Amino acid sequence: MGAGSLFTDDANPGAPYWWEAVDWPTLDAPPPGKVDLLVIGAGYTGLSAAIAAHDAGAKVAVLDAGIAGQGASSRNGGMVGPHPKLSWEALAKDFGDDTADEIFKESGEALFWVRDLIAHEGIDCDFQTTGRIQLAYTSNHFEAQKALAAKVGEKSAVDCRILEKDELKSEIVTPMYKGGMVFSEHGALHPAKYHRGLLEAVLRRSIPVSAPCAAEDVTRLSGSHRIRTPKGEVRADKVVLATNGYTTRPFSWFMARVFPVPSFLIATEPLSPNLIGEIAPGCRMMVETRARRSYFRISPDGSRIIFGGRAALVDIAPARAARWLRDTMCQIWPTLEGTRLSHVWSGYTGFSFGQMPVVGERNGLHYALGYSGSGTVMAPYLGAKAAWQSLGLSKGDTAFSRTRLDRRWYHRGSAPHFLKAGDLWYRHWVDRRENLAARR
Repeated sequence: MGAGSLFTDDANPGAPYWWEAVDWPTLDAPPPGKVDLLVIGAGYTGLSAAIAAHDAGAKVAVLDAGIAGQGASSRNGGMVGPHPKLSWEALAKDFGDDTADEIFKESGEALFWVRDLIAHEGIDCDFQTTGRIQLAYTSNHFEAQKALAAKVGEKSAVDCRILEKDELKSEIVTPMYKGGMVFSEHGALHPAKYHRGLLEAVLRRSIPVSAPCAAEDVTRLSGSHRIRTPKGEVRADKVVLATNGYTTRPFSWFMARVFPVPSFLIATEPLSPNLIGEIAPGCRMMVETRARRSYFRISPDGSRIIFGGRAALVDIAPARAARWLRDTMCQIWPTLEGTRLSHVWSGYTGFSFGQMPVVGERNGLHYALGYSGSGTVMAPYLGAKAAWQSLGLSKGDTAFSRTRLDRRWYHRGSAPHFLKAGDLWYRHWVDRRENLAARR
């Protein structure tokens, strides 16, 4: 299929589908000269941190190097509901049984915390409790799901159940998967509207937000910090770093431990409601277990399929990513062959080497980073935890302060060049091996 027939006539490759529903406010005022807490980053993490600190009595300001919200916060799939990316056994091996238990428990609590935040702040973000189904690509994946579902049930209050292969037809019509795991309390939202609602909550509190306004240098002083920006200096007793996959200098220590991985998404042209109902009758958020990490959903207005995943581990041209994702989508749903795309875009997910978020402090700088694909819920939840920790409040306690930001010898902290080798490894070995396993 050529590029002309891949896209609709009015397509704008590179622009997220979600951006059509929001505009971007002017936030170009200089930051105040002195605050109790300065938050660096105006995505989900930073805005939630600002709200939490303000409501605890602190004088707060927020900086962002770009336009507030135009990072991952308005580019993701809008899926609401984390569960640990690692098994309980893997977590227990790395951090001990008690911490593994608490991570499982807290991951469930984070979901309800975010739902309460949306309700309390009156955020109109098309939130729905749709549930989410994780689809097993191989028989081994399905066996691992059964073990995970048992642990989730044992260690948390999250509702989780297994679907056998013959039960999947009530959720998704495709012969591709071996079974699935349903999280009935997970949900969906419009990510750009979600960010806008958090930003409006910050502005209602008269918290100044300066964007674009980069933190060019942070100097630790006796009992405070001096932050240099293009619009003047700020003195802050405390600083929270909330930049995740968009972390740049002068935060080199963090760049060596949290690296950006591109995630690519497409939106189809409008489809008939009957077609969408036929291929995805469960109307849930949908994710795969295979290493392509495809995730897909129906748009909030019910008119399109939003489809994302690993088109590449490195930046590639939008048209190339669109073809890759569209081909994968049509493997799942052959009836979509010939469907054109209205949008293709990408954003950076901040990954830690341990694939776990971390809340902590280094040399007086507090942070919440490394969501590794679970930022819609974990970013605002852990942003608040980081803010409370910076203020010395006990409600900042979290099991995610007992995870670690490790580094690897092959990543020096600049661009993650090792992902080029990883991209080849996945394409030529992992994907082929999974495809063979799926045929059994």
